[in-house]
Amino acid sequence: MSTITPQELAKYFDHTQLRAYAVRSDFEKLCEESMKYGFRMVAINSAPVILCKELLKGSDVHVGAAIGFPLGQTTKEMKLAEAFQAIREGADEIDYVVNVGQLKDKNYSYIEQEMAGIVEVCKKENILSKVIFENCYLTDAEKEELCRIALNVRPDYIKTSTGFGTGGATPEDIKLMKRMVGDEIKIKAAGGIRTLETALQMIDLGVSRIGSTASVSIVEESMKK
Repeated sequence: MSTITPQELAKYFDHTQLRAYAVRSDFEKLCEESMKYGFRMVAINSAPVILCKELLKGSDVHVGAAIGFPLGQTTKEMKLAEAFQAIREGADEIDYVVNVGQLKDKNYSYIEQEMAGIVEVCKKENILSKVIFENCYLTDAEKEELCRIALNVRPDYIKTSTGFGTGGATPEDIKLMKRMVGDEIKIKAAGGIRTLETALQMIDLGVSRIGSTASVSIVEESMKK
């Protein structure tokens, strides 16, 4: 396992509040915890971007907007419009969900065009881009194809999961993604990461970010070690 300080560990985390029933007090708590522990980003849906940007004013915590979340079943034009609006309202990072149905239909040109559109608008605005694969629904061959497309388009990150599917991040998937992209694209693990042991395992496998609702308890567990 990695030897890492609690402060260093905290910087891996995108502290997450993506529930449909989240209210203002939930976002206040999310932002307060992120500033207190020094998390890298708050991961939220696009609607509360303005609120969280204001709550985090003066801190170095990023606001990350989830686009086409959690199903990825809006058109690529709608995802692009949502991403553009989130950036305009203050988002520092964009995590978008691929269209799994188009991938399974082997419409790779659609997947690449969608990814290229999101990545282009992010690069123009100096915003980090992350592509959510939702690996629980994919075969290994489909995961590999997404990695190949990502190597052509060059988002900043590829990401395992939304956390809303039938499964989350697995060591096997991280190994596959790392084997495919090496150090060319960073990897974010998300979904089911609730313990320090699991978080450190993901870091040892080469991830650069971790999305979790359990960020506080994981870092506090690290502080006790």
